[in-house]
Amino acid sequence: MRKTFAVIGLGRFGGSVCRELVESNQEVLAIDNCEDRVNEYMNIATHTVLANAQDEATLRSLGLRNFDHVIVTIGEDIQASILVTLMAKEMGVPHITAKAQNEYHGRVLEKVGADLVVHPERDMGFRLGHKLTSNNMIDFIELSDDYSLAEIRVNYKQFFNKTIQEINFRKHYNVTIVAIRRGKNDLIVSPPAEQVILEGDVLLVVGHNDDVDYLDAKMK
Repeated sequence: MRKTFAVIGLGRFGGSVCRELVESNQEVLAIDNCEDRVNEYMNIATHTVLANAQDEATLRSLGLRNFDHVIVTIGEDIQASILVTLMAKEMGVPHITAKAQNEYHGRVLEKVGADLVVHPERDMGFRLGHKLTSNNMIDFIELSDDYSLAEIRVNYKQFFNKTIQEINFRKHYNVTIVAIRRGKNDLIVSPPAEQVILEGDVLLVVGHNDDVDYLDAKMK
């Protein structure tokens, strides 16, 4: 189902979100107070508006409360980010996502009404750190403070040519295998217990961060 999104702030992060939503065939209103940025996205977003998002009357005139989802990605101006999030909440926007500069900023955004707070710089640094310190972890996505989804390449001889049931990932490693990527194009989603693990397979696993790290360590 096509949804309506308003992206407020067209910096690198906001611009990337805008492009991805448009490519997913969503309706996107892009708002920024920089004319060059607005012009850049004029032929990308469904609608673009040059405006000061801190002006409540402007947001109301744009019908912000009628959008399914508002994404506040204002860059360095933390005060503006908080104010816009608060106004969107008071207008009755059903779902608000806001970008935070730091942990304190994130806590304030949650208190003023953000349904989801994202920390792109922190999360990217966290993922990069895992990739740099692991020989076999291809990617790492933090689902919460304690749980994560990771892609781990199978490089442990005792796993080769054994089934998921034989290895018993849940009992011995306390993780769940949600998919197996084999080669470039083969993706086995929700693999059955009798699925055989091959050398070089990439396991998509969900579990507690400590358990995911333990499994990754096994592959070294």
